[in-house]
Amino acid sequence: MKRFLLAVLMALAGLVAVLYLKAEQIRLGAEAYVFGYPLVMMDLTRANSAQTLGPPNQLHRVRRFPDASFREVVRPNVDTLYTSAFIDMGQGPWVFEMPANDQRFEVMPFMDAWTNVFAAPGSRSTGTAGGKFLLAGPYWQGLAPAGLTLLRAPTRIVWLIGRTQTNGVADYPLVHALQDGLTLRSLAAWQAGRDDAQPAWQRAIQQPAPPILQMQAMAATEFFERLAGLLVENPSATADAPMQAKLARIGITPGQPPHWNVLDQWSVSLGRWIADWRVARELKNPRELLHGWSAPPAHLGNYGTDYGTRAAVAMVGLGANLAADATYPNTRVDQDGRALDGSHRYRLRFKAAELPPVNAFWSVTAYNAQDFFIDNPLQRYALGDRDALTFNADGSLDLLVQATPPAGEQLKNWLPVRAGEPFLLNARLYWPKPAALSGAWGMPGVERLD
Repeated sequence: MKRFLLAVLMALAGLVAVLYLKAEQIRLGAEAYVFGYPLVMMDLTRANSAQTLGPPNQLHRVRRFPDASFREVVRPNVDTLYTSAFIDMGQGPWVFEMPANDQRFEVMPFMDAWTNVFAAPGSRSTGTAGGKFLLAGPYWQGLAPAGLTLLRAPTRIVWLIGRTQTNGVADYPLVHALQDGLTLRSLAAWQAGRDDAQPAWQRAIQQPAPPILQMQAMAATEFFERLAGLLVENPSATADAPMQAKLARIGITPGQPPHWNVLDQWSVSLGRWIADWRVARELKNPRELLHGWSAPPAHLGNYGTDYGTRAAVAMVGLGANLAADATYPNTRVDQDGRALDGSHRYRLRFKAAELPPVNAFWSVTAYNAQDFFIDNPLQRYALGDRDALTFNADGSLDLLVQATPPAGEQLKNWLPVRAGEPFLLNARLYWPKPAALSGAWGMPGVERLD
């Protein structure tokens, strides 16, 4: 027994010594993982899209809302229909055209490979007259032809994930027509007045795992090798120079896969695990709650050197808009800090003069613990200002969140959940007014009624 205990103590001492010697590599491995996570996730999503949605450089128009069986991305919405495309700037430049639209709110954000929105034409930024844009990569040299507004992409990978306001299923014909008016063509095709030839494409028979699961299954060494390769044509910003220097200290440079021994690999793997744990802890227990709600940061979609927030958003909401176009407060707790659960009845009361301040529209969606829609007889997943809601005599509005339907007119205000199951609420404010962005206005606390 003494020999066994001695062996254990020696092993522990050895582990402590290794941790001490490799402390910097572990720390830098964690920082490098957080820094590079959005870039690798974007590339996984791009590859996944090419197998499941369609070829790159083409607009893919989603024609209907998802239902409770949908599992492709977390926290889907029933507010907008999407028009998206992964665009290869190495094959560009490209011309994107938007017709005039004074009927529905729309936003067409272009994200670089690091998930920063570098342009967002739409109702807020460019108005209702539409526009014609030349999308050019970081190394393209030339002048935009007359009539085209230049949008300079800082990376080779670009993701357009446009949203068009859709007021229920009955609104599909109008929104489909608006979607059909959007076009994406090569500059050469646009100048010749023709469409690009459509490449042959067939949906993959063997569907790939969702990108988030691919990321979770990826070994740390594979992650950093992929990161090094992606850095070549998707350079980081000038402000990231100090972080690039840190990557170089542990052997990660653009185009050069790191050469690590077993101990090095173990160190960066531990760093990755620590980073994952810290981000998951922060997501589960966010700080600075207001009435139980977590408000997204004002720099959403334009993160600068806030790598932690950028990585966290990429983990749970890849493709986030600029906060000026849409902001998404969310909560998993009631106003007293207790976890939301379908075993109880809840009320979300907006006072008469305190409805969400927006220029476009707002909604509140209920999700289950896995961040997907909650199946219910009405197939109602969200409520908002476009619904025929019943207001109280004093002008206030109650949204009732519970498993059983309320009686009478209050049925219109019912947001269904499932008995005995935890859930979360996600508000969406499209084109929020300054009060919502500054924090002068906040979502009211969720009241537990029983």
